Amino acid sequence: MATGETGFSDVMYDLVSVQYHALKAGHDYGQYVRDARNAGYDDVASFFEEVMTEDSRRAARCHEFLRELSAKEDTGSTA
Repeated sequence: MATGETGFSDVMYDLVSVQYHALKAGHDYGQYVRDARNAGYDDVASFFEEVMTEDSRRAARCHEFLRELSAKEDTGSTA
């Protein structure tokens, strides 16, 4: 299995990256929801809530894959 410069498999790194960005975005979307609600745009706020839910599901799915992969491969750094 290919490993990047981190010593972890590229797939593990990619999953961690997607999970991080989904969680970070989910945090940011909370502010977007507040901004839209404060401006009186409930439909836009609802859209941001949907996007936040999708990212939350995406992060959870990454977590599942990471758990499965870490059971299959040595996740210790080779560096």
